[in-house]
Amino acid sequence: MLDIFVCEDNAAQRRTIMQIIQNTMLIEELDMQFILDTGDPYVLLEKVKTSQNTGIYFLDIDLNSSMNGMKLAQEIRLFDPRGFIIFITAHSELSYMTFQYRVEAMDFVLKDNPAEAKVKIRECLLNAMERYALQTNKTHKVYTIEVGERKISIDYDDIFFFETSSNIHKVILHAKDRQIEFTSTIKELASTLDDNFVRCHRSFLVNKNNIKEIDTKNRIIYFTNRETCLMSTRMMKEL
Repeated sequence: MLDIFVCEDNAAQRRTIMQIIQNTMLIEELDMQFILDTGDPYVLLEKVKTSQNTGIYFLDIDLNSSMNGMKLAQEIRLFDPRGFIIFITAHSELSYMTFQYRVEAMDFVLKDNPAEAKVKIRECLLNAMERYALQTNKTHKVYTIEVGERKISIDYDDIFFFETSSNIHKVILHAKDRQIEFTSTIKELASTLDDNFVRCHRSFLVNKNNIKEIDTKNRIIYFTNRETCLMSTRMMKEL
């Protein structure tokens, strides 16, 4: 999942940018979430310091602050080197400054043409999603599921376990930051995932790398995120 941040000191323009982003996320069913919109670069930077996900940053250059958008981007790079930075500005002539600050901007979006800005913001979001998927597939083993028309990719390391849903032919994926229900069975998953995933119960398939503790007496598995699942006596030995 990608996190979205917007830093624009003009409140009306910030609302417009946010609306375009939200509409695009909804229409294109993008695996992204809004984290913060603000006019204060220092507030945004503090939030970035605690963020766990790769970000997409829409930054104005002139923020009427002691920190301009270029400097903010430079600081963001220290905490999110893989993040996607898009400058939204009325000053196209400032594009040369990205070389001076070495921030590797993904794109520039000009405010003075609203129709073109809308198209460019959409293109940036789609491009970032595509690049992120390629980056993730190269560096991590990823499990991809389809929910309706939406494809969601999750690192194996972020998966704790799969659980049979109360809805027929459905399972629930328990991941680091969310739960997702999709069409499959525990049996199908056990045959397609790698050896890190072990069936511990007819209703559960667990990622053994994320197990914190096993209570063999009560047959309960504890995960590093404090969730739990059951373990059957028959399958205890294999686990």
